[in-house]
Amino acid sequence: MPSRPDRQMQLRMLYYLKLSREIEILIEQKLYRQGKILGGVYVGRGQEAISVGSCIQLQKEDAVCPSHRDMGAYLIRGFSPRTIFAQYMGRATGPTRGRDGNMHMGDLSKNTIAFVSMLGDTIPVATGIALSFKMRHQQQVVLCYFGEGTTSRGDFHEGVNMAAVLKVPVVFICNNNQYAYSTPMEKQMAVPDVSMRAQAYGIPGTSVDGNDVLAVYEVIAEAIQRARLGEGPSLIECKTFRMTGHSAHDDMKYVPKKLLQEWEAREPIRLFEESLLQAQFISGEQIQQLNRQVIQETEEAAAVAEKDPFPSPEETLEGVYATPLS
Repeated sequence: MPSRPDRQMQLRMLYYLKLSREIEILIEQKLYRQGKILGGVYVGRGQEAISVGSCIQLQKEDAVCPSHRDMGAYLIRGFSPRTIFAQYMGRATGPTRGRDGNMHMGDLSKNTIAFVSMLGDTIPVATGIALSFKMRHQQQVVLCYFGEGTTSRGDFHEGVNMAAVLKVPVVFICNNNQYAYSTPMEKQMAVPDVSMRAQAYGIPGTSVDGNDVLAVYEVIAEAIQRARLGEGPSLIECKTFRMTGHSAHDDMKYVPKKLLQEWEAREPIRLFEESLLQAQFISGEQIQQLNRQVIQETEEAAAVAEKDPFPSPEETLEGVYATPLS
């Protein structure tokens, strides 16, 4: 049984929770509305505990396949706030060097795989990476994130089924935020829990409170340990709620206000702060100090990224197509 994270680890988790939230607030509510970000903006406000509570456990050699609502995963894997802001504003200093202005970013040096808009496509990719680890007799694992809507796609079935049959070291993490765009879960599937779908593939399926970062940590720790031991994949459903529209232009009128209020009362950062205060791991004054630190760090990073150059026209043509072999 994996051990509970110590005080130092829990304080790191709080830092990444707050940093993720502040970066996305600045992206969605300021830079996008100022016209400094073009295209869609998709954030994970209210879902931060999932990526933070899981990704923070990985080793450097492990691989991550984040979705568009997993800001914490990027930060924990070493993407700086400046790099992320540069990516969103199309600067040459972003991971895609100005070729994209969204979260379609990755970095192979950080073992972080970029995702595509057809989000389920990442699942077979994660399975392939995990298979390569197994074939090399390496003990690395892959964390693959997606929403509950993805579990109704064919590539989810194909990727999870292959992973189960080959017993590869991948942990499938479903961010069940209750709405696939504007479609509520009960109108998408007949089962009450996404984790029940694991039974069809012969792998463990577990549901957990996705707003409780410590609960997420413990469940994912068991799945990671199982994968490292060669026992194959797991499907973890993290029940949470998207506290914003599907994207920055979505006013989410389709969400009942009562439902939004119920989940707001269980907001993950506030819940974790209460847990840390009760355990006497932090004081109220230290929380306020951390808030100021994160705001300053975020605003300074955004200001630097905004001054970074755009790519030259010639540079935008580089690395788009594969260079033919001579």
